[in-house]
Amino acid sequence: MKHLSLAKLDRSAQNQLPGFDDLIARLQLSPESGQIWLGGKRMFMLHLSAFGALRRELIESLGVDQARGLLTRMGYLAGSKDAELVNTLRKDGSVYDAFVIGPQLHAMQGVVRVEPVVVDVDVAQGRFYTEFLWWGSVEDEAHIADYGLAAEPVCWMQIGYASGFSSAFFGRRVIYREVECAAMGFEACRIIGKPLTEWDNVQEDLRYFDAQPFANRKIISLSSLNPISHSAAQLQDEVPAAAALQKSRFKGRQLIGVSAAFNSVCHMIDRVADTTAPVLLLGETGVGKEIFAQTLHSVSPRADKPLIAINCAAIPESLIETDLFGVEKGAFTGATVSRPGRFELADTGSLFLDEIACLSLAAQGKLLRVLQEGEVERVGGTKSRHLDVRIIAASNIDLEAAVDKGSFRQDLLFRLNIFPIAIPPLRERREDIPVLADYFLRRYCAIHKRHRTGFTERALDALMLYEWPGNVREVENVVERAIILSAEGGAMDVGHLPVALIAGAGASRLPTSTYGRLAAGVASPGMDVPFARRHAVDSAGKMTAAALQAALTQHRGNLSAVARALGITRARVAYQAKKLGMDAILRGRT
Repeated sequence: MKHLSLAKLDRSAQNQLPGFDDLIARLQLSPESGQIWLGGKRMFMLHLSAFGALRRELIESLGVDQARGLLTRMGYLAGSKDAELVNTLRKDGSVYDAFVIGPQLHAMQGVVRVEPVVVDVDVAQGRFYTEFLWWGSVEDEAHIADYGLAAEPVCWMQIGYASGFSSAFFGRRVIYREVECAAMGFEACRIIGKPLTEWDNVQEDLRYFDAQPFANRKIISLSSLNPISHSAAQLQDEVPAAAALQKSRFKGRQLIGVSAAFNSVCHMIDRVADTTAPVLLLGETGVGKEIFAQTLHSVSPRADKPLIAINCAAIPESLIETDLFGVEKGAFTGATVSRPGRFELADTGSLFLDEIACLSLAAQGKLLRVLQEGEVERVGGTKSRHLDVRIIAASNIDLEAAVDKGSFRQDLLFRLNIFPIAIPPLRERREDIPVLADYFLRRYCAIHKRHRTGFTERALDALMLYEWPGNVREVENVVERAIILSAEGGAMDVGHLPVALIAGAGASRLPTSTYGRLAAGVASPGMDVPFARRHAVDSAGKMTAAALQAALTQHRGNLSAVARALGITRARVAYQAKKLGMDAILRGRT
């Protein structure tokens, strides 16, 4: 388990940092191919003067706040990526040795020299407090060269890096503050890192980590149809406020994420929010399409108007017309009263059509007419009602493919596809996993009146390595289950996680000896699976012989296992193996 508690380190302790040999061994230079790799991740070098010019242009074109936010988020993602090396390096060493991988990588990358002052980290007990000194910061040098001494701290990218690395290491959201900065005239920069919930006025920090103001905020609840306006700082009050949360497990949910993919979706929502254009949300089951729809409504000019949701997959064909458009009394047997449909209820507001691909072709035709005319006529009625409704649709299947199959109307797709927003699956935005796990940990501890300190190192590794086919919804279910199974006042371990998750996490990585050889021409020990998959094919889209041979050998010719490892089809593996003359490996399968 990761646990370390040190008081202020004396100078001798500070000078006894681990060597850089294991990190340098992960650095691979391939000038003939124009590539640099660090631990299986591609890197590049940049002149400080070029970085300074870019930084200056960002400040002068966007303003200080937006430039600071961009650099902070860039640093956060870099730190999160570097934290992945902890899974392969110094596993048998001390927690201190593992944690200082981040500061050492920062130094090795030429950004700053880091001197630890206080390191108090215990993952299982949920304790985190650190202080570091920064010497020779590139951001200080760039700022002073352009603007002279600063009135406030300027190491924005480095603060983001420290927060991203520590959040991934700790499994909970960690925020660093620069309390002293060399660009302000201090001898060195001094930073302090603590969990988000232990900072006062943390919303001031979070506005630089969030691409849009509504990111990582509480949003409206579909059940209440009323805006819920809470700042990020008030999230801290969520844990003791169990009574309020128990009123509904689904009220006050948050849009949670820090990854570039998450922020990109937030930017798209912000661009379209103040228009009346229909929005089509696309993504796998569980990625959070409903919460993104709620967010879109809550940040639009219609926020104080109704948001009506309907799950198209749950409506019987015989009731779809009356449910959407309403019915007049006496229209058919059993229609004893007139009632409005969902469109009328959403007038002046928004209508969320979830799983829209599940509508029958007949229902799609009726929906298309309403969208074209902007009017509805109740079943059994003779009067058309003009409505002002903003349509937000969602689908977890490829609608263009559905059109090709004849199960979805092309003209309806044209009407809905004005502003599509694709929400990436969680496996493509792994930086969001520890943030989501932390949020659900605090949420369900409050709901169930339990106290859990966090996740153990093994549990965190399993969460980070798993593919999450159920996406955010699966994270929520896994965390809630772990809270219920684990002991009061303790940490959640792998034994509290579903067996399928542990098995899936274990299968998601090839042994280092195998996947470290997959990149043709570049030997990169400790390479991760996404890297292996990306380099299973060359620039022309052809399978590389080295990748295929390594995977076939590792899996003893099991084509299905090789296909899963490389992220391609079984048929392609078989074809390429035969084409490259590797039939012997297949024949020798045991």
